[in-house]
Amino acid sequence: MTPSWPPSSSPGEGKNPLPHIFLDSLPGFPVPWDNLGPMARSLSRRGVGMKRVFLLAVAVLSFLVPALAGRVALILDVGGRGDLSFNDMGFKGTEEACADFGWEMVEIQSATSADYLPNIRNAARTGKFDLIICVGFLLADALNEVAPEFPNQKFAIIDAVVPHPNVLSIVFEEQEGSALVGALAGMLAAHYGYPYVGVVLGIEIPVLYHFEGGYRFGIDWGLKKYAEVTGKKADVGLLWVYTGTFSDIAKGKAAAEAQLEQGAVAVYNVAGPLGIGILEAVSAKLAKEGREAGPPFMIGVDANQDWMGDGNKVVASMMKRVDVGCYTAIKMVHEGTFQGGLLSLGLKNKGVAISRYQDLLDFIEFG
Repeated sequence: MTPSWPPSSSPGEGKNPLPHIFLDSLPGFPVPWDNLGPMARSLSRRGVGMKRVFLLAVAVLSFLVPALAGRVALILDVGGRGDLSFNDMGFKGTEEACADFGWEMVEIQSATSADYLPNIRNAARTGKFDLIICVGFLLADALNEVAPEFPNQKFAIIDAVVPHPNVLSIVFEEQEGSALVGALAGMLAAHYGYPYVGVVLGIEIPVLYHFEGGYRFGIDWGLKKYAEVTGKKADVGLLWVYTGTFSDIAKGKAAAEAQLEQGAVAVYNVAGPLGIGILEAVSAKLAKEGREAGPPFMIGVDANQDWMGDGNKVVASMMKRVDVGCYTAIKMVHEGTFQGGLLSLGLKNKGVAISRYQDLLDFIEFG
């Protein structure tokens, strides 16, 4: 049953935003009276009132449906689900935590930026959620306004710092994971004799500077290590561009095409859904050259995207474990250890990582 959203601001109006389980929504209901068994038929024959029958039904229902341990609202920005990276990883972690701890999730999608404030405020106003998670820095200003209005409501936000005592701000050490894929990209360029490595970024914001800075550091380190091991020094440059968007796939494709034409051995996707366009550009370049596998390659981001492009066009992925952030926030509330403040996730605590085969299997199963 799909919950109605947003809820009415007045009690008694509209639909409740939380899904409720009714008799006719359970497997096997409604059940014909003759199939209720001898006890129910006996009650009927003896003229037992409907009140007792109702109480019996409630008792059966409470036995069939375990009590929820908690509820979480997952509020997404305009990027939404289906990006195969940031937002999908947030959903994955929340879903896994709910399964592990017996919680229920209500997903709230923002159609436009104008939805951010009412979505957060309406979720808090219901008083039904043990935790409200805002996925993405785009929701930060709205949460900063709403959080003080509901001091007893617990909030978490991914990729932003909102300094209120009831908000857990979850950030990532993106530069650490980007350094790993940067080192790989530099070594690939040196090994295959390409003059450049590339990166396509989204909106020019501080968090993306972390990606860029780590990538630059990794490329430099990789080239030095390659020269140290092989005795061959390679002259490799970096091509980079901020597209100003996290949604325009065509811009991602055009940016990647330009870098590939200049001789980039790999293009790092730091723009979420634009990776779809980047992969299209890589695939077209390979087709033009009559090859099925890279180089050139794409480097994935946020989730394990190694499976994309038949598994031979994405050389690795820098995994920003948004799923770990969402899971951890729910776990803290569930165990009674939640407190407002800053939670930083990096290589040391598995908040960022370079892709592994098991991560790939897990993400495919989720998808």
